[in-house]
This record gives sequence, structure tokens and C-alpha cells, in this order.
Amino acid sequence: MRAVIQRVLTAKVTVDSATVSDIGKGLLVLLGIEEGDTEEVIDFSARKVSNLRIFEDLQGKMNLSVKDIKGEVLVVSQFTVCAYIKKGNRPSFSAAMEEEKAEKMYRRFVEILKEEGVPVKEGIFRARMKVHLTNDGPVTIILERKTKENQFS
Repeated sequence: MRAVIQRVLTAKVTVDSATVSDIGKGLLVLLGIEEGDTEEVIDFSARKVSNLRIFEDLQGKMNLSVKDIKGEVLVVSQFTVCAYIKKGNRPSFSAAMEEEKAEKMYRRFVEILKEEGVPVKEGIFRARMKVHLTNDGPVTIILERKTKENQFS
């Protein structure tokens, strides 16, 4: 599982020029589910996102989570974050989980965030989306979590 997490002032997803989701201050998560990812990996990662302390406190230190600031999370499925480019110049997406299974894992990730008390909005799974954001900082974090059986180089 790979996620690109961006601290944002605003973010939105459009499909065919229509806004399908938008958030104010919070996190934009571009989520890639890989073959071999388990519910344990998804649960851990969602909880990590909800508790990730990347918002500034009154002293200007990154010490607050999205829950602490009462922010929102916009989760966008993006298999391209599963790309590997070890050889050649054309990315390989063979590590990305098959769509039907990936969608179930994506839904679980969203549900765990909601269980954590985070307001969540979503892109549309498998849709061709445009993602608009105002990155705050900029702050961008890469989260990668694997099981021992799911080790790619």
C-alpha cells in the first residue's frame, strides 16, 4: 500500500467538469493498493493517516493531527502510485491490486478513517478525475506499508 499524503488548505475532485467532492483544511490522500495488501495493512495505514501529526500547533511545530484540527480528508484512488520504474522508462503497474479487490480495500480504508472520527470525502473509483489542491506548506508525506509476503524491490 502506498499513499501520497498532502496537507491542504483546500482540495477537490472533478469528473467531466463537475465537482464530485471538495474539502477545506485537511489532507488529500492519493491511495494505491498493491497485490498482497491485507486488511491489517489497510487498517494500520488508515489509522496512521488519521493520527499523523503534520499540522502546526501554536508554537509552529508539526504536532497536530487532522483529527486535532477538526479537518477533513479527501481520499482518491490512484493506482499509478504503485508504479515501479526500476528498469527502463515506462512505469510498470503490475504491483497494483486487481480493480475489484482494490476497490474493497479502498472502501475499507475510508471506513477506518470514518471510524477514527475523521470527516471523509472521496473521488470516484475508476473514474478519470481532475484533482485540484492548494498544498499547505507545502507538506507532502509518502506512506508505504507492506506485509512480509508483499515485498517488491
